[in-house]
Amino acid sequence: MPQSNETPLILPSQNPDPAALRKLRGFLGKYLPGLWLVATITAAAYGLRGFGPLAALSPMIIGIFFGVVLCNLVPLPPQTRPGLNIAGKRLLRIAVSLLGLQITLDQIVDLGFWSFASAAIALAATFFVTLALGRALRVEPQLTTLVAAGTSVCGAAAIAGVNSVIQAKDEDVTYAVAAITLFGTLAMFLYPLIGSWIGMEPATYGTWIGLSVHEVAQVVGAGFQHGEEAGHIAMIVKLTRVTLLAVLVFGLAARARRSSDRDSAAMPGPRPALIPWFVIAFLVLSGVNTLGLVPEAVRHMAITATPILLTAALSALGLDTHFGKLVKLGLRPMILCALASLFIALLSMLLSMAGTGFGH
Repeated sequence: MPQSNETPLILPSQNPDPAALRKLRGFLGKYLPGLWLVATITAAAYGLRGFGPLAALSPMIIGIFFGVVLCNLVPLPPQTRPGLNIAGKRLLRIAVSLLGLQITLDQIVDLGFWSFASAAIALAATFFVTLALGRALRVEPQLTTLVAAGTSVCGAAAIAGVNSVIQAKDEDVTYAVAAITLFGTLAMFLYPLIGSWIGMEPATYGTWIGLSVHEVAQVVGAGFQHGEEAGHIAMIVKLTRVTLLAVLVFGLAARARRSSDRDSAAMPGPRPALIPWFVIAFLVLSGVNTLGLVPEAVRHMAITATPILLTAALSALGLDTHFGKLVKLGLRPMILCALASLFIALLSMLLSMAGTGFGH
């Protein structure tokens, strides 16, 4: 039989690298228990969002509620801690940065100068008034800052974004999210009745809802009750507020850096970043989205993934929150949130009437 002159094909070794396998097993062993728990709660939150009274709540709220209940009913195994830390911090920053893909500069420009100015005025005034009210009510400063961010910008997402800079206690985050959810849900049901009662035009009503209601889902629920025009205007105004979250987080990060500079002599250590990486990512993604450089399929997947990541992050925070610590915070933070919500509602109504006219 003649011998073949072909050079035999030399394939790389099919045996996996033992070091790589050990590293993978170590990673999974360290992080998988906590991540699996968070994923289970996130899936449950999405599965129950259309169930009866829970339909009015976003999965983020259901997830953090489940996390708190589970944390207080069952002692969590220590091996879940690394995975919970990743979900509560890194996933949170990724989710906030992906919010940039929901916004384009064209949308903001189309609103006109007054609508953008109104969003900036409502945000800044509400944030600083809430800080002042918090001092007057003797509410802990970090919790006050979280309530101020959630009320003035975009509810739980803003609380999560700001917390990535100020690093508040988990029970503060949970309390702030619960308070914001309560008053945002009340607004979703009450504001349409108020708008009809006083005869608001669709444009005025939509602007008011976009400027004042906390969560994006709550804006959808309240805005479209007055028709398509009101609903679309409410969403664009709301997304303008979401854009300003980057400005707020940048300001808080700069303040934290200045405070770190003052304390560095007494307590040496790493300083906070002047601009957090996720704020830069948020702005870059907004610019890329404006230029139309993101394929629609990729953008759609990112928009779909963002609330899922936020739900996972908030669920992880809930899993480290104990009822006893929440009870110790008392009613003053809830009163603070009520006053802040009332302030932004009244101020936003005045701004929307000044910009778009009132009634006929």
